[in-house]
Amino acid sequence: MSKSQFVNRFLALHYVYPVPLNRLRPLLEYDPNLAQFDKISPHLLAKLSKISLDRAIKLQKMFKEFVEIPMLQMYEKHSITPILFSNPNYPKSLLNLYDPPAVIYLKGKVELLANLKRIAIIGSREATDYSAESIKAILPPLVNEDYVIISGLAKGADTLAHQITMSLGGQTIAVLGTGLFHVYPKQNLKLSNEMEKNQLLLTEYPPYITPQKWNFPMRNRIISGLSQGVVITEATKKSGTVSTMEHALENGKEIFAIPGSIHSPLSLGPNMLILEGAKPVWNGHQILEELNK
Repeated sequence: MSKSQFVNRFLALHYVYPVPLNRLRPLLEYDPNLAQFDKISPHLLAKLSKISLDRAIKLQKMFKEFVEIPMLQMYEKHSITPILFSNPNYPKSLLNLYDPPAVIYLKGKVELLANLKRIAIIGSREATDYSAESIKAILPPLVNEDYVIISGLAKGADTLAHQITMSLGGQTIAVLGTGLFHVYPKQNLKLSNEMEKNQLLLTEYPPYITPQKWNFPMRNRIISGLSQGVVITEATKKSGTVSTMEHALENGKEIFAIPGSIHSPLSLGPNMLILEGAKPVWNGHQILEELNK
């Protein structure tokens, strides 16, 4: 089987079964090129994939339909670049995750992924002016050193991180919790359109996937997985932002937190992380010093 045939078969499988790589490994160990996928018994497929027999039958049926479609050409029509886990351009740091994305789908300046100097900036969706002022103070030295700023296109701190980076002439990547046909939140449609022209949108989900609440915690592991370090601006004690930090800690990333007022509930998250060992920062030079050690 040629490389292009494997890519097409894998993209067809991921389109109908968009799960992380760890869920596909038993299947790939049994059938490395997916050459037998549409022929193996549904019972074996169910066992290998740990899914019900009914789902295995449906999966094979859908795969047979989509494998006839030239997937790369279909994505090219929509200016989407899919990169498989086996592609040399796939970010190696993501393979260190317990559950790496099987495919990442890109729209925009794909070459941004080649820059390994990457810092994530995240925080509350209800971010205050304190987040905006903090990000403005932290970003200039990082942008001057050609760091790519990563965030999640959510409202609040994520939006500020992308917008302020672009206003400084920097480069930024948005990691989405949806497919590329669906922008969430809708209020960031204009920002998303701008980023797909001059920056980069990245997701592990095929384009048709709509916003689902469980997609966003999954998205967080990619934000931390892509980054050398993660900066938290404002966050409550229990939030998605803190869960991203947990992913980052598990994967040995540098954690930076902007200290805040003891009277602000949105400073509880970063202040607690500082107590647990995160480095308190109030300018970008501190981050560069830590990363350059």
